[in-house]
Amino acid sequence: MSAHHGSGLAEDLERIERIRLGRRRALGLIGAGGGALVLAGCGGGETSSSSSSSVTVGTGSSSSSSSSSGSSSSSSSSSGSTCTAYATETRGPYPGDGTNQSSGETSNVLTESGIVRSDIRSSFLSSTTTAAGIAVTFTITLADVNDSCNALEGYAIYLWHCDADGNYSLYSEPGESYLRGVQVTDENGQVTFTTIFPGCYDGRYPHMHFEVYSSIDKATNGSYALLVSQFAMEADACDDVYATSTYSTSKSNFAKITTASDNVFGDNSDAQIEAMTVLFDGNTTDGYTATATVGIAT
Repeated sequence: MSAHHGSGLAEDLERIERIRLGRRRALGLIGAGGGALVLAGCGGGETSSSSSSSVTVGTGSSSSSSSSSGSSSSSSSSSGSTCTAYATETRGPYPGDGTNQSSGETSNVLTESGIVRSDIRSSFLSSTTTAAGIAVTFTITLADVNDSCNALEGYAIYLWHCDADGNYSLYSEPGESYLRGVQVTDENGQVTFTTIFPGCYDGRYPHMHFEVYSSIDKATNGSYALLVSQFAMEADACDDVYATSTYSTSKSNFAKITTASDNVFGDNSDAQIEAMTVLFDGNTTDGYTATATVGIAT
């Protein structure tokens, strides 16, 4: 499959979506700094369906409010912890979770031996190629918005994203299986993946995809996922990473996109974008540590 080619219906759908989002942005929804459909291996054709709630946990008074992309309720106290229910987003055209096909065959890496792993930088099926890029140690915390943001233990999280060139394994790189992995949350509701910073391809804000399952036994097909969503990369980290030679095509692509203009994140509320943005600490020489807390309503 060759990268970066459009197809008629998909391009029409994307144009319609961009027009729709442009009208929404005119109403002030969001401000943010800055494949098989449009880009083969580069996430094109993704559109958003979003809803969320935000909960700040404590013993104090509570209040409720609504947002443009769904209802949002919150309660707060000075000593409470916070979690926000993530917006449901498209899994995109390259999930490898059994919900679509690659090269005429159903693509499902979830049933392959070796998919449960913490370091996802290398392929583990027919190839052992390691994806080039700046290292990221990414800790995800899973919290229950319906239970005082308590940690959710024993849930499975499937993480996947594009490489430094904006291509996805199994699809635009059919011989590779890197940058995909599953882990089970510990008693703190956490998993930690070792990966690379994703590239920025034309038409999408830099992101990672993920799915949440109630158990590892359920993590065999995307249809069983409790949540399908995406992480947005922090803009300052993107600026630094995309200035390096490994990400040569990402700098110009990133200059043309924001979360507000993105066809997935663009209809989310400010609270959703804040929660869904990964926080980075580090540098391009030594690599980064990254964190995100995913709220989910059980």
